[in-house]
Amino acid sequence: MYHLVCVHCGATYPADEIIYNCKKCGHLLAVKYPLDEITVKRSTWDTRPLSVWRYKELLPVHIEPVSLHEGGTPLYHLKRLGDEMGLKYLYAKHEGMNPSGSFKDRGMTVGVSMAIQLKKKSVACASTGNTSASLAVYAAKAGIPAIVLLPAGHVAVGKIAQALMHGAKVISIRGNFDRALEMVHELCLTHGLYLLNSINPYRLEGQKTIGFEAVDQLGCVPDRFVLPVGNAGNISAVYKGLLELEALGFIDRLPKMTGIQAAGSSPVVRAIKGNFPEVVPDQNPETLASAIRIGAPVNAEKALVAIRKTGGTAESVTDEEILAMQRDLARKEGIGVEPASAASVAGIRKLAEMGAIDRDEKIVCVVTGHLLKDPETVIKQCEPPIEIDADLPSLLSALHL
Repeated sequence: MYHLVCVHCGATYPADEIIYNCKKCGHLLAVKYPLDEITVKRSTWDTRPLSVWRYKELLPVHIEPVSLHEGGTPLYHLKRLGDEMGLKYLYAKHEGMNPSGSFKDRGMTVGVSMAIQLKKKSVACASTGNTSASLAVYAAKAGIPAIVLLPAGHVAVGKIAQALMHGAKVISIRGNFDRALEMVHELCLTHGLYLLNSINPYRLEGQKTIGFEAVDQLGCVPDRFVLPVGNAGNISAVYKGLLELEALGFIDRLPKMTGIQAAGSSPVVRAIKGNFPEVVPDQNPETLASAIRIGAPVNAEKALVAIRKTGGTAESVTDEEILAMQRDLARKEGIGVEPASAASVAGIRKLAEMGAIDRDEKIVCVVTGHLLKDPETVIKQCEPPIEIDADLPSLLSALHL
C-alpha cells in the first residue's frame, strides 16, 4: 500500500527495504501512500479515541502495534498569555502528556512497531534525551534490546533516568549530538540494528499525527502551526501529514509552518532569513534547551520546504526568553514544560512583538516535553523552600501574617 521515495531525486524503494538515505543521491526518504486508494472517511476516525492509532489508515504498520496509548494530548487555550500578547486564539498542544513525557512517543510507537514488522531484533538511536527515553520505553514494551548514544554532560538527568530505568544500554560519548548520530548510524548499517532517529522515515509517520489531532481538536485548520526545531523532524512530519489530509479532501488549506530555534543553535533560522537553499550547520551549538541543541538538523531539507511552501517563517529566541516563557506557562497557565518546549510560545511572543503575525490568527504552539524532563533547570530558576521550626508562630512569620 506504500513505498519509500527520495525527497530530492524521486527515486523509489520498496517498503520493506532497510534504508535511511537515497542510494542515488544520499538525500532523505519519505513514506508515500497511494492516497487515491485510501477510502477512509472522517466519520470513521471520529468513532475512535483521539490517539496516534486513530489514524491507522495513514500509518505504515499492519501488525498489532507496540503501543502505550500515546497521543490524545490536550490542546489548551492560552487565555492569559494570549491576552498579554494581543492574540485571542493562542493554543498549546502539550506533548509532554504522552507516556514517556514527550512527543517522541508518537514516532516510537510507529518506529518500534516497524522494527518488529521488519523482523529486526534490536533498535538504536543517538539522542539529546527525549528520543533515548522514548526508545527505551517502547523497546521494553516490545521486549527487544535498545542502545542509545548521548553527548556526555549535555543531557537532562530526568531523560537519562528514564533510559536507564527502562533497560536501555546507555553510552555517553565525548562529543556532541551530531557526532553521536554519525556513530550510531554507522553502527546500524554495519551491525544490523534498526536506527530510530528521525532520519528513519517511518518514525516521522507517527509524529505527523500531532497535526491530525490539533485539527480535530480545534475543529478547523489553524492559521499557524509553531514548533521548536532541533533535528527538524517534527515540523517536517506535521507538514507531510497535513498535505495528506489536504489530498484526501479532509482539509482545504495548510497552516503557516513556523519553526523556532534557540539563538545558540539556529541553522534553520539563518537559512530562512538569508534565503539560503540549505542550512549551514553550527559546529558548536549551545543552548540550555538541551532537546534542541543540534547544530546539523538531519531533516533540515524537509523543514525548509515545509516553511517556504506554506508562507511560514523561522525565528530564534534566547535562553533568557525561553526560560521566561517556561515560567510564564507554568505560573500563568498551569502548564509545566521543559525549556525546549517553551521555545515555540516564546517565539510567538517575539513574533507578536515584532508585528510579524496577524492578531486574529488561530495559532497552535506545540510544547514538546514535560517539566520533569529537566528538573535541574527548574530548580535553578526557583527560590528554594523556606525551612522553619515546626510551630505556628514560625509558620505565620514565614507567611508574613
